[in-house]
Parts: sequence; structure tokens; C-alpha cells
Amino acid sequence: MVEVLHRKKDITKFQILVEIAAHQPNIKQKKIAEKIGVTPQAVSEYIKELIEEGLVHSDGRVSYTVTSRGIEWIQETAFELKRYAEYVVEDVISHVAVWTAIADKDVDGEEKVSVYMRDGLLWAGEYNPNLPASGITLFPANKGEDVGIKDLKGMIELTIKPVKIGRVPRVEHGGSRRVDIEKIRRIIEECDYTCVIGVESLIALRKAGVEADVMFGASGSVVEAAQHGLSVFVLCLNDEVPHLLRRLENEGTRYETVEILKEKE
Repeated sequence: MVEVLHRKKDITKFQILVEIAAHQPNIKQKKIAEKIGVTPQAVSEYIKELIEEGLVHSDGRVSYTVTSRGIEWIQETAFELKRYAEYVVEDVISHVAVWTAIADKDVDGEEKVSVYMRDGLLWAGEYNPNLPASGITLFPANKGEDVGIKDLKGMIELTIKPVKIGRVPRVEHGGSRRVDIEKIRRIIEECDYTCVIGVESLIALRKAGVEADVMFGASGSVVEAAQHGLSVFVLCLNDEVPHLLRRLENEGTRYETVEILKEKE
């Protein structure tokens, strides 16, 4: 167990020290209190202790800075917390968690298998020491069936590709008539998953002879698909692009815009 986790007081002092380090020198005690969920009076008392311990320096007003000794304590504690988190994830959660995979061959119960992503889904197959992730099956399963996996070890390789976004004008500005159908056909051929946002986008896609994988709730679906390693193409109505970009940025999903309109005649 990490030393700082033994005492609630030390946890709070660590949080306050981190907040000071992140916003020094001018940070108000009220802001710290709001951030970590304690009273301003409590923050004041903790800061007095941190100053006495030589972890924080104050100029006597409301200016606080973390000392070199304080920085060392933050680093040491953060490394301990990181090691503890890795232990929880790798040695505890992996043993008790059950992951659902698709069997790519007939498997026995308690069989060691390799686990990998394909087409956005988790698969379990013949154990291969050259693959980075493996686990143990909970029960027998036939090829193509769902199978429970326990004792997951290693990292599942997953390449996250940027979402491609094609902007479609509103109908009064040309709508689907402005879209270069051959361009979107070429993009679709390189992608695993296609979404549309807006009727104009739907019609443009249908003109290309393709049905969308999803239309309603597309923003969330785009994020999920991308995070599962699928290459995603979104035909998006111009007015909806800002909302889509905010969703992608909030989820940390990379994206790029692609030109899909006809050249001006």
C-alpha cells in the first residue's frame, strides 16, 4: 500500500501541494478548497503545516510556491501512486475481470489463448507467444461463439486512426448536389465505418450507392468506432461540424477534414 494512502490527512496535503504546484504563485485557498472538496479553513491549516515542514514557501501574503523539497515529495508520492495503480490494473483487476471475446477457433475451458482486436472487436485464438496479449478461457466455446476471458496479460495492440470528416453544405447551398460522388466513393473504400449527420449527407452517400452504418446518434458512434481501431468516415452537415469536433476533442479522438466537394465550374 502506498504510504500516503494510509492517512487521509496526507492525501489531502498531497492534493493541496499539487494544486499549488499547478497554479503557483497566485492561487487562492478558496479555489483549492473547491477543487479538492474541503473547507477554506482546512486548507489554511494544511498550508501552515506544509510551510512548517518546508514543503511550501509563502511571502507572507497570498503567494505560495512549492519548494524543491516539496517537489521531491510530490514526485516520490506520484511514482508510488503510479506503481500502485499499475499493480491494481495489471495484477488485481486482470485476475478478477472477465472480458468477452469471440472465439476464432474451437477452444476448451481453462485454455491459454492469444487475445487481439480485429474489425473493432476482441477475438481469442490459438496461443501465439509472439502476440503481446493472452488470457485464459472460462469455458469451452465453438468457433464464432462468445467466450469469457480471465487473467488477461499484456497489452492488446490497437492502432487508433484519425476520423475523416467530409463537410456537406446545407440544401440551400447545394446540399448533396455539391458533393463529388467519386471522391467519397474512394474515401469509403479505405474506411471500415461510415456515418452521416444530416439528410443532405445521407442523400450524398446514397448517391454513391452506399448505406450508412449509422445516422442517429452518430457523434457517439464515431468516437466508439474510432476507439475500437476502426477507420471512420463521417459525412457531416456543415452546421453540425462544430458539435462533432467538440465531441471528438473532448474524447481525445484525432480527426482530419477531407475535401469532398466538386471543383467550382
